[in-house]
Amino acid sequence: MISYVTLGVSDIAAARKFYGDLLGELGAKTLLNMDRITFFGKSMKEPMLAVCIPFNQEAAAPGNGNMVSMAPGSKEAVDALYHKAIALGATCDGAPGQRIPNTFYGAYVRDADGNKLCFCHFG
Repeated sequence: MISYVTLGVSDIAAARKFYGDLLGELGAKTLLNMDRITFFGKSMKEPMLAVCIPFNQEAAAPGNGNMVSMAPGSKEAVDALYHKAIALGATCDGAPGQRIPNTFYGAYVRDADGNKLCFCHFG
C-alpha cells in the first residue's frame, strides 16, 4: 500500500550518509539519487524512504505527530538499529523497551533535522 515516505532535510549529503548507513542494516540501498532527493529501499517495487530538500525551498521541519516506523524483525534488531542510529548522530526520543506487554517493543530516535523514527517489533 505505501510506495514511499519522504522526510525533509536541511543537509542532503549528511542525510544520505545517515540513512544510507542506517538502512543498510535492513538490506536497503540507494535506489534513486537526484540533486535534491534520494530514495532508499530494497527495490522500487517495495516501500521506500526518501530524504529531500523541500521543493518549496523553505526550511525543512518535522511534522508534529509524523513518524516513520521500521520493523527489522526482532527485539534484538530493534536494539541494534537504535544503537546504530545513536552512533550515527541521532538523538534518543525513547530508549528500546516493551511498550505494550507481549505485543509491542519499540525504540525512538530523531535524526539531525528532528524527524522522528521508530524501530519496532510486534509479538
